[in-house]
Amino acid sequence: METLAKFSNFVGNTFAVWVLLFAALAFYDPNAFTWIAPYIVPLLGVVMFGMGLTLSPNDFKEVFKRPVEVLIGVAAQFLIMPLVAFLLARYLPVSREVALGILLVGCCPGGTASNVMTYLAKGDTALSVAVTSVSTILAPILTPSLMLLLAGKWLSVSAAALFWSIVKVVLIPIILGLIVQTLFQKQVKTFIPVLPLVSVIAIVAIVAAVVGQNQQAIAKSGLAIFLIVVIHNGLGLLLGYWFAKLFRLSAPKQKAISIEVGMQNSGLGAALATAHFSPLAAVPSAIFSVWHNISGPIAATYFRKKSEKEEAEQSTFSA
Repeated sequence: METLAKFSNFVGNTFAVWVLLFAALAFYDPNAFTWIAPYIVPLLGVVMFGMGLTLSPNDFKEVFKRPVEVLIGVAAQFLIMPLVAFLLARYLPVSREVALGILLVGCCPGGTASNVMTYLAKGDTALSVAVTSVSTILAPILTPSLMLLLAGKWLSVSAAALFWSIVKVVLIPIILGLIVQTLFQKQVKTFIPVLPLVSVIAIVAIVAAVVGQNQQAIAKSGLAIFLIVVIHNGLGLLLGYWFAKLFRLSAPKQKAISIEVGMQNSGLGAALATAHFSPLAAVPSAIFSVWHNISGPIAATYFRKKSEKEEAEQSTFSA
């Protein structure tokens, strides 16, 4: 078990490499991965169940200990990314399916990888976990509502259908995870070190399936979608930082909200797009999943080095 836990930790730390590798393999040999497509929704359910296993009462206590800061983070999440996505989808020359995909990933809650990146950035990890938890729980209501508001004229599916999908793929697995953790704490504690491996396998499989399904479309317009995703993600990181700064939050909190806003639950976007729209609408989410696992560590490294430099300067000044 210890060896498996070490391997799981290694795979978790090299997540971006595996996503890139299997996305490339799926592009060059799509038939090897298209069979995974029908399992995208259950795979995301496995990831969300794992999230439920790792949540603790302390994560929710954090919400009540500092509700204003959590509210600022959640507001930033569901204001900045959807609005930036809307502007990109509206004013850039993309197809209806790609526009829906961009909006969908923008309207999703923050991804759990943001918590790790915040920790590496020397940010407020507890705040990051609290914002991720709250935004994920609110997603069944806010994601369909935002999609209806911003993409009403393009939607061919009801907000109610999106709501029930998110309840089934996000909320129910998380609640089940919490129940299992409560009833079998000792066994779950033993299993938790292996969860990164399970999550990485599931997300990598989702990305590979989406890339394999859309190989020809990606070859034709993948670069344009990639540039849109880079802009979307970059503006999310930047505007999230400024949003926190606007409310005069401390530097660690600014880092947490910046990373929280920039890193989306792109697996949810891919699952919803596949289930309700078209395989092509899932491409922005798949590319986002690849890119934010590159930009996240870059942002974390920048923030960490900035903190270390400020600490060194302060130490020199004090001496």
